[in-house]
Amino acid sequence: QVQLVESGGGLVQAGGSLRLSCAASGRTFRFFMGWFRQAPGKEREFVAAIDWSGSSTVYADSVKGRFTISGNNAMNAVYLQMNTLTPEDTAVYFCAAGRGLRGPYDYWGQGTQVTVSS
Repeated sequence: QVQLVESGGGLVQAGGSLRLSCAASGRTFRFFMGWFRQAPGKEREFVAAIDWSGSSTVYADSVKGRFTISGNNAMNAVYLQMNTLTPEDTAVYFCAAGRGLRGPYDYWGQGTQVTVSS
């Protein structure tokens, strides 16, 4: 079992930055870690992912160049640095652990709200 807890969400003005954190515990060895988001009335969408070694990352086109995913050496903490935020980035952001950069993802956190005001 893997437990995931997100933190770092909040309210920010457009153009601002936020850094999300995800603390992972349990059997996290060689899991791929990802960030997803779900805006009101929309389906959950992929944002970014990193492999267990930290050497490979992948991003959604909508965040490429603005968001950066990283992890600590043990990959039991994963971060999402979000820059140049826009109101379209407003969503609940979820951390997930899974078996590939694109999934499948087996474990999910409870989410953290990010609100970007215009």
